[in-house]
Amino acid sequence: MAIPNELLDELLKNYKSPEDLIGEKGILKELTKRLVERAMSAELNNHLGYEKNDPAEKPTTNRHNGSSKKTILTRDEAIEIEVPRDRDNSFEPQIVKKHQRRFDGFDDKIISMYSYGMTTRDIQAHLEDIYGVEVSPDLISEVTDGIMEEVRAWQNRPLESIYPILFLDCIMVKCREDKMIRNKSVFLALAVNLEGQKELLGMWIAQNEGAKFWLSVVTELKNRGVEDLYIACVDGLKGFPEAINSVFPAAQVQLCIVHQIRNSLKYVPYKEKKQVAADLKEIYDAKTESLAKTALESFAAKWDGKYPTISKQWRANWPNLIPFFEYPGDIRRAIYTTNAIESLNHSLRKITKTRSVLPNDNAVSNCSIWWRSATFPGAGPCRSIIGNRH
Repeated sequence: MAIPNELLDELLKNYKSPEDLIGEKGILKELTKRLVERAMSAELNNHLGYEKNDPAEKPTTNRHNGSSKKTILTRDEAIEIEVPRDRDNSFEPQIVKKHQRRFDGFDDKIISMYSYGMTTRDIQAHLEDIYGVEVSPDLISEVTDGIMEEVRAWQNRPLESIYPILFLDCIMVKCREDKMIRNKSVFLALAVNLEGQKELLGMWIAQNEGAKFWLSVVTELKNRGVEDLYIACVDGLKGFPEAINSVFPAAQVQLCIVHQIRNSLKYVPYKEKKQVAADLKEIYDAKTESLAKTALESFAAKWDGKYPTISKQWRANWPNLIPFFEYPGDIRRAIYTTNAIESLNHSLRKITKTRSVLPNDNAVSNCSIWWRSATFPGAGPCRSIIGNRH
């Protein structure tokens, strides 16, 4: 609904400084207060069937009965309002319900701070500093506990039947548990759907990373409706490809080339790392699998005398290092590494940097509420993967 300029001019006729508009006694705060009170008064009139001070015969014996003061917290400030009452106490306001102390949006602020690793005491102090009102730790806990229902619903939602690309990764965080600080593994499954959109399928928290737990993750994805995966991009964890193929036998497993390079270079002293890395690039930068194999043989002939473990590792992992050679350049750049999931990892790492220890597992799970799907850069039309496969 458009607001007439004449009305805006009337509201702003005494405007001299920003304080007059957004300050403690500014127009916005007063306007919010008056609009809420007028809306509640209209609701009460509708409930009683007549307007206040109406001399006509009343359709009910119930009557207006003054008002009571109430402070509500909005997204930006605390506002004191007058809540109208009726004698029978049967009036149930809708715009600000009975016992409601917060407008929509205020809870979002609490959840946002909680998901960034702040404790309930930190949030309480921050809200008191910003709004000048004291919010009890119990209220904050009530809000954060309530959001877990949404998290559980999200974690168990049905999934699409086909995903062309699936990235699986794990990062470590520190959480409090049983009054002790423990290392926890956060397992992440990020998929690219047929429209080229990224979608976080789930987050799981466990004590340690291992192929056995990853098996339970991919099994859960299947139980939630995923019938087929075309390409699964993973790091070099032992037993990982076997765990995926036991649930999705037709899926191609692409080991992360970046992880493979890091594992190779850990055997090389600093002064030779640059040259070894350049020679490894000849392998994964090759145009075809046969040229890549030739580059690997050349690498082995040059470096096996010093670092025989490197070529041995590449040969052992070769079946899961070469699937990306089957695809065009835009798809190849997308799947040869698990870097696509790093933006999500970065969000979680920002939490661990600002707060070295998270209060509990829920603080990690709440991050999923704020991560939304986004266009996948450089993936191209993912439907081309289907045609390539069949």
